[in-house]
Amino acid sequence: MSDGIRATVSFTAPGECPIATASHTADGRIEQVSTSTSPSESEHSVTEFIADGDIEETDRIEPVFSYGDRSVFRAHHHPPVNCPCETLGEHGCPIHRYSAEDGQLTLVFHAPDFETLQSIMDRFRERYPPVDVQRLLQPPLEGSPEERVFVNRGKLTERQLEVLTVAYEMGYFKRPKGANATEVADALGIAQSTFTEHLVAAQRKLLVDILE
Repeated sequence: MSDGIRATVSFTAPGECPIATASHTADGRIEQVSTSTSPSESEHSVTEFIADGDIEETDRIEPVFSYGDRSVFRAHHHPPVNCPCETLGEHGCPIHRYSAEDGQLTLVFHAPDFETLQSIMDRFRERYPPVDVQRLLQPPLEGSPEERVFVNRGKLTERQLEVLTVAYEMGYFKRPKGANATEVADALGIAQSTFTEHLVAAQRKLLVDILE
């Protein structure tokens, strides 16, 4: 059996996700969510979550019970698919954790392989842009959870990625160097100062993911 991949993805426009909608009126972040399988065309499922304060009741959200300042709410999922949680249900992928605040939704979920993950991400980008991939983990991994980070090279421009790739392939990062800055810049057809500018910008973007 494959170990699978755990992905953390954030949405600023998560469609009609009832949990994200509820977070607009909740007092603080919604984090304690019980997961359930999202519906197929012939099934119905629910998700329950705890929130502070009053949340407006809708045709998809109903209160279950209250204790003190906190209440348990139930969100109903039904076709057609119109939120990221239900999109994961289409692919049979379990949700590990939800988080929602001020309408922004973050999902941690498991995909069995990269092919399924790619299909999910394609659907996410089609239905709920913009999509922010915050972390990807594939066990077994070394180090503590804090040390296992996803480096999002999508932050790089095409030119920055090209500069990094050529520099790496020519041995610029080796010790001793396989090529110096002048040689890499010549291979790219740019000035040395331009090469350095692109290289520093690319490294700064990637270091944010590694060191943040």
